[in-house]
Amino acid sequence: MEDVLDLYEEPYDPQYPTICLDEKPVILHADVHPPVPVEPGKPERIDYEYERKGTRNLFVMVEPLAGWRHVEVTMQRTMQDYARVVRFLVDEVYPHAEYIRLVQDNLNTHTSAALYETFPPSEARRILQRVEFHYTPKHGSWLNMAEIEIAILERNALSRRLCRVLAVETERNRQRRGIAWQFTSRDARVKLERLYPVKERMLD
Repeated sequence: MEDVLDLYEEPYDPQYPTICLDEKPVILHADVHPPVPVEPGKPERIDYEYERKGTRNLFVMVEPLAGWRHVEVTMQRTMQDYARVVRFLVDEVYPHAEYIRLVQDNLNTHTSAALYETFPPSEARRILQRVEFHYTPKHGSWLNMAEIEIAILERNALSRRLCRVLAVETERNRQRRGIAWQFTSRDARVKLERLYPVKERMLD
């Protein structure tokens, strides 16, 4: 926990960007009746009846200090999907960074082995040399700021239709909406004292 919290306290450095990554499975819904568009004095009206159209997985990436986020939609949640997202961050989003610090949970696909399962060894090693993993503790996924971004997507896009995700992402990136994290290791030692091991006191 303190590893992640201390990382969040570090100042912004484009050579070592901190990226939070999380996943969200979603059920695809199709309208049974088309929405009624906005009219003067009347909001858009959407019928609550829908048809299920399968599922998708969302990889949600956010760089809190830079105000950047991206959602990658995949058919499944596999090691290969995860490995391709990591390569996307390294090669396409941060090609000039020394390495990226990746905050994520302990999902069984979130490992360096996923890259070796997906790419030739030399390619997997090349990518991993530019990634530093920081894992949230078990039952501590709330420490991952990508969960904040997922909550915003659920409120503004996923509650309606998946097609709105890109619009929300684009608008928030245009505004460079960052995340001001306030909880520190010092706070944790006070508010979460029960989680820390208690040192035995020497008897007089």
